[in-house]
Amino acid sequence: MDKTPENAALVLFSGGQDSATCLAWALSRFARVETLGFDYGQRHAIELECRATLIEGFKRLKPEWKTKLGEAHMLAIPTLAEISDTALTRDIAIEMEEGGLPNTFVPGRNLLFLTFAAALGYRRGIRHIVGGMCETDYSGYPDCRDETIKSLNVALNQGMGRDFELHTPLMWRDKAQTWALAHELGGEALVDLIVQHSHTCYLGERGALHDWGYGCGECPACRLRAAGWEKYKAA
Repeated sequence: MDKTPENAALVLFSGGQDSATCLAWALSRFARVETLGFDYGQRHAIELECRATLIEGFKRLKPEWKTKLGEAHMLAIPTLAEISDTALTRDIAIEMEEGGLPNTFVPGRNLLFLTFAAALGYRRGIRHIVGGMCETDYSGYPDCRDETIKSLNVALNQGMGRDFELHTPLMWRDKAQTWALAHELGGEALVDLIVQHSHTCYLGERGALHDWGYGCGECPACRLRAAGWEKYKAA
């Protein structure tokens, strides 16, 4: 099996639906796949506890995925929470702000995530970086836009003297299409794994299991995931 840097990928893996789907996407394309999670003081830090269970589930789904899965990295960046005053890093109500963005927007989060990922990829000899950023189903977060990712890709390559390639396989997919992609990549077994063991809810609620997974059912992330599930099942 080709395990050269050219055929290796680093996936931003939070433990959520999108990042789990991106992990399956990477495993279907690269010979070696490592994962990277971030502990930034997020209110829904329970998502990080889902990562290990999901990875073990991936290994059971397909023998080749077990062979391809490499090291699982975790980076703590508490400074992000210290300088943020958002509903993802504070125990405050989720609401829209005057500027038109929800207060779940954490300024600089994806920019920092991808920069740290590139720095780790530099050390690990990995040039392909995969993230779940999406401009189709999103809350207007400017750091999820395709233009932002492409611009950052140029900056990272210039600033580190490497030829990184940032992949965003969900960029133009809505949540229903993301569920469909998971089914395409891993069948019902992968869809079930994501339903039962990934985490999306901004409030960190895992008390009730809905058809689409665990969550409060009311926060923007839960509503988006549930609506996508209903559309996916109706197709």
